[in-house]
Amino acid sequence: MDRVEEIESAITNLPPEDYRRFVDWFRVREQTRWDEQIDADSAAGKLDFLFGEAETESGQGLARPWPPSK
Repeated sequence: MDRVEEIESAITNLPPEDYRRFVDWFRVREQTRWDEQIDADSAAGKLDFLFGEAETESGQGLARPWPPSK
């Protein structure tokens, strides 16, 4: 059994409360990794194209306010 299979088995056999704690921890961990990746991509200029798209769409009258008006 490889390491991932061992982890999968351990998770599968967790009691409900421990499983909930694990899921909460994992969600926070994944969100942190996502935030770090977005920050790195932004700092590297990988998201700059989005500014151009937003300016183009705004100039064409396609942009809408956010959050939307109620």
